[in-house]
Amino acid sequence: MRRTEGADKVSGALAYTEDMTLAGLAHARLVLSYVASGSVAAIHAEEALRVPGVLAVVRADDLGLGDDSPELPLARRRVFHTSQPVAAVVAETAEAAADAAALVEVEYDEAPGAVGVEAALREGAPLVLPESGGDDGEASIHGAAAGGDHDGPQPAGNVSSVLQLQRGDVGEALAGAAVVGRGRFEMARVHHAFLETHVVTAAVEPDRSVTVWSPTQGMSWVQAAVASSLGMPPHRVRVVPMPVGGGFGGKIAQLEPLVAHLARHVRRPVRLALTRSEEFLVGRPAPSSTVDIEVGATAEGDISAVRAEVGYDNGASTGWHSGITAELLVSTYRVPNVHVVGREIATNKAPATSYRAPGAPQAYFALESCVDDIARELGIDPIALRLRNASREGDPRGDGSPWPRIGLVECLEAAARHPAYLDPRAPGEGVGVAAGSWIGGFGPAAAACRVDADGTLALHLGSIDISGSDTGMAALAAEVLGIPGDRVRIQRTDTTTSPVSPIAGGSSTSYSVGPAVIGAVLEVRRQVLDVAGAVLEASAEDLEIADGEVRVKGVPARSIPMAEVAQAALRGVGGGGPIHAVGRAAVSVPAPMFCVHVARVRVDAQTGAVEVTRYAAIHDIGRALNRADVIGQIHGGIVQGLGRALGEEIVYDESGQLRTASFGDYLLPTADVVPGIEVELVEVPSPAGPLGARGIGEPPMVPVQAAVANAIRDATGRRLTSVPFQLEAIATPNGA
Repeated sequence: MRRTEGADKVSGALAYTEDMTLAGLAHARLVLSYVASGSVAAIHAEEALRVPGVLAVVRADDLGLGDDSPELPLARRRVFHTSQPVAAVVAETAEAAADAAALVEVEYDEAPGAVGVEAALREGAPLVLPESGGDDGEASIHGAAAGGDHDGPQPAGNVSSVLQLQRGDVGEALAGAAVVGRGRFEMARVHHAFLETHVVTAAVEPDRSVTVWSPTQGMSWVQAAVASSLGMPPHRVRVVPMPVGGGFGGKIAQLEPLVAHLARHVRRPVRLALTRSEEFLVGRPAPSSTVDIEVGATAEGDISAVRAEVGYDNGASTGWHSGITAELLVSTYRVPNVHVVGREIATNKAPATSYRAPGAPQAYFALESCVDDIARELGIDPIALRLRNASREGDPRGDGSPWPRIGLVECLEAAARHPAYLDPRAPGEGVGVAAGSWIGGFGPAAAACRVDADGTLALHLGSIDISGSDTGMAALAAEVLGIPGDRVRIQRTDTTTSPVSPIAGGSSTSYSVGPAVIGAVLEVRRQVLDVAGAVLEASAEDLEIADGEVRVKGVPARSIPMAEVAQAALRGVGGGGPIHAVGRAAVSVPAPMFCVHVARVRVDAQTGAVEVTRYAAIHDIGRALNRADVIGQIHGGIVQGLGRALGEEIVYDESGQLRTASFGDYLLPTADVVPGIEVELVEVPSPAGPLGARGIGEPPMVPVQAAVANAIRDATGRRLTSVPFQLEAIATPNGA
């Protein structure tokens, strides 16, 4: 199917949040802290208030905000990181708001901070957060809450939470291993770099309820956040989800409570649209990480042990990624002895959040690099070694639960046959392979549908389309009902009337919402056949739906168009009334997704420049609901992964000032560095997925860094352990 929203996007007809027009709309601009740690001594707004068109300069005290926290819409007294909003200017125009914001002067009492992990872990380091305690709420929406044994190391200082996974005797197993792959693997902070910056509009209605328009990945999360911040019941907050101009985990909920506060304060609708530099400063990035790992194996190639310490720099937030990383490190292969400790560390930098497959690229960069080194040292084909150890259905995951039916073996077998792996190497070319996975999110969902008088199927969803999921749901509904895909229309409303759905994250949408769509459409199909049977004077069991009409089986001349069936139902034919149905589903188990990537690279020995010459991606999709969208997701994830491998990095100086606050400083991948991408789909159906489908949003990002690193190792003999890969780490002196 063509994308349901594709024509509007490419023609410019799709209305994003910034395209909205509201009577009396005012505009906001933020005043950001330039200190990493300290307190607000005074805010001087006299000059700003003299700018024509300025309505208000708003402080935290003006909004009645509570105790100091980095989660407050505006800093009240304490500042936790540079670029934390400390005030907001509201004006008649965006230009006036910007001019006035530049005139607001803030006095700070600076305090010692801990900008980096080393400083944060130093004995006597100043505490970044007001209190410790992990937060796995966001982890749960990605299908992997931070579990593990909490009887071991305990949080202290700037370590906000600690977990460990342990089984067997890892020390004895490593001591007896024939070969051990080891290293410290680091990944830098990165930004989501979406085309649309954060844009939020809010208005207070005549009944004092609040409406928020936001390009959010989860309108229920926005509703809860705004209601909590404003101190009002959730049903008094209406959230209208707008088209999302790129999210990748960075647009769940952040600025909406502040904009709602501002609208209530000035009694006008207010819009806040971040500039690109503000997006880099204020938008929450992916955290940086370190994984210290040892992987032991026998002389025959059996992986016997994994020991690792995982650390995440979450900025001024508690963090939750280490649970996902720990789980994946010890679940992909059959490993009898494991010990992984994960720590979440707070520093005086902008709080971190989720970014496509949070925690998974970090795990596989470390794990797959070590597995590759083991294969080299033992002289075993890299895919053969992985096949020997690959987890299968029934094998234990890190949390002790058994793997359901998974497609790791099938993906490895397909990779072993792929020309990208088998074709002869060009001079100076290296080949790397890496596996990856994503456990997958899930949640309860509902869907509603009806057949309108023109014969089209209106499908009402609460899910947010950030990845083509609407097109997949339309294709699914069309297949189940037996009508052409272009006869399905997706409808979306707001939090007051939308069906329940998980947030658009964790590769959960198709997997969770699809079963509800099937349930609703099957009930519609039953109603259609009942009405058509009454018109055609035939039993419903003797009818079929095909090409948008209902036919008597074996007698195609006896048929009725779907539009006439809908019109007959509206007249009461069949006794049931309009054709309308609701489907519900509560998927309670994940549908894990596996993939294997093969990368080919050439390296310039003098400069260290890396050219990815060919790339192949083999993915278990379970069942492709819309093949073109699946392939598009894989292409997009790989390009994001290449960007992370080859240049993307958020850089701060020692005082916590951001040094990469524009696309001139932050290196995104461009078309000239993207190779041809070959995609092969493997279909190992998920028992709980719609028609067997699994998710696809996260997995394409997961093994990219490891595959490229292994290809560089094959081409140069150098094992790179820090992402993004630095040219000076690859270059050979004098090009030798």
